Amino acid sequence: MNKEDVDKLLSEKLENGEHISPVLPEGVKNYLIDIDGTICDDIPNEEPERMLTAEVYPDALITLNNWYDQGHIICFFTSRTEEHRGYTETWLKKHGFKYHSLLMGKPRGGNYHWIDNHLVKATRYKGKFTELVDKEVTIQVFKD
Repeated sequence: MNKEDVDKLLSEKLENGEHISPVLPEGVKNYLIDIDGTICDDIPNEEPERMLTAEVYPDALITLNNWYDQGHIICFFTSRTEEHRGYTETWLKKHGFKYHSLLMGKPRGGNYHWIDNHLVKATRYKGKFTELVDKEVTIQVFKD
């Protein structure tokens, strides 16, 4: 799915004359993927010159490009700042990553607890990209 197709899916939606948030078709995932320490060497914002020479994690490249080719949406969501956008786009292009969007300025520090009105699933990167598998876990949720 190319960027234009994604833009159409996520464009203005009306239901009974009211604007509503778009919902992706069944089976399409909207992947938000970190960069540093997840698809390449962990480069801190304080050393931006290293962003151009970071070593790519080959299994990340293969897996993410496969997800893109399967029609999923790939969005890189990074703690790098807007001033790092040029380096980041150059590096992603150099290594052949296929993606739809790049969000800069994710909060630093980790230990994220995402609260949203849409379903959110999270997978912690632990050193290797593989196919995703189902696993039962305990999570924190709001009381009913």
